[in-house]
Amino acid sequence: MDALLYVWFVLAGLSTAYVAWDNFVRKNPEETVMKWGWVLITLYMGPIALALYVMADKEPEPGTHEEFIRPLWKQGVGSTVHCIAGDATGIISAAVITAALGLPMWIDLVVEYTAGFAFGLFIFQALFMKGMMGGTYLKAVKNSFIPEWFSMNMMAAGMFPVMIFLMMGRDMRAMEPTQPLFWGVMSLGVIVGYFTAYPVNVWMVSRNLKHGLMHVDARSGSVTEPGVQAKPAPAGAVATGHGSRQTGELALAVLLALLEARRPRGHGSHQTGGR
Repeated sequence: MDALLYVWFVLAGLSTAYVAWDNFVRKNPEETVMKWGWVLITLYMGPIALALYVMADKEPEPGTHEEFIRPLWKQGVGSTVHCIAGDATGIISAAVITAALGLPMWIDLVVEYTAGFAFGLFIFQALFMKGMMGGTYLKAVKNSFIPEWFSMNMMAAGMFPVMIFLMMGRDMRAMEPTQPLFWGVMSLGVIVGYFTAYPVNVWMVSRNLKHGLMHVDARSGSVTEPGVQAKPAPAGAVATGHGSRQTGELALAVLLALLEARRPRGHGSHQTGGR
């Protein structure tokens, strides 16, 4: 098992090195925050993230990037990358600390969820995206809270069961950050969490509730998203923002879904039968 894990770690390292080189040396025309997002998730997901990068964001020919990233499924890939990069970093960092402290598994999960959501919201979303989410940090937190909460929950729905099943098994090395099995479990958990978070991210991008992949014009520095008019990138800003109107739409959709779930099941059929 350890030999297979070491092979995976080597592949992950090589994949991460390539993604970093293509973004920062070859200068793929993507926004900086997304470049770092790709580097982080490739570190966690290895060749799987590399394949996603090549299929969805790597410019195939000079001058083709903006059209290449236009399809919705690719925009969903980018939105999920941004989510996973922040949330998984918080979760893994917390997992190392809680494991070192020897905390019970249920406390681990609470701390890891809180850390993942906090890092994703307050750092990767609000801090790095404040230029496009209202211009101030507090507005960015407000506008990104619900979309980030949705993404985090769907990621946790995939990642946490993997962690519970494998870390609570017979091989207790999975609980020790000094063991390769621990990092293998983290990697597998992030992979599963990515794919459980992907559908809701595609939906939110389609509703203009989250950003996806972006394109940076090398000459003007303008940042564009498919379907969004290009605009100059403010100093220190990254990506495009989404205002409180879109966030309010998402909150309303959640509220309506909850109200619908609370309706008596027999009500609709009773009315139909009376006609």
